[in-house]
Amino acid sequence: MEFKLEMVPIPVSDTDRSIAFYTETLGFNLDHDISPGGDLRIVQVTPPGSACSIGFGDGWVGTAPGSIQNLHLVVSDIRAVREELVKRGLDISEVNDMSAPGKPTVSYAYFQDPDGNSWALQDLGR
Repeated sequence: MEFKLEMVPIPVSDTDRSIAFYTETLGFNLDHDISPGGDLRIVQVTPPGSACSIGFGDGWVGTAPGSIQNLHLVVSDIRAVREELVKRGLDISEVNDMSAPGKPTVSYAYFQDPDGNSWALQDLGR
């Protein structure tokens, strides 16, 4: 048996603002923006290099905007990625290096989308 997580829905209050944030500020790819009828609008964006997308829109995510916490984006050079995101206007924490004896250092930097859904950049220090 095989399972592949390929879509994580996140609740947002303003679909167009979220599209701008995820595509322009974070650089995610806009895969779909469809309105199949009624008040339903489905948007799918994917981080560069990822097999898993996030989805948001109008009329299909039933949780409160900002209620998704601590989604992780794994990167290979957290300092370079953070620097690029700061240049794009992202309010992101400083890099926090966490280490344990005999283990590689794992580093994190944290940010939120406009609704307060929170994210962590994670560098596994491989």
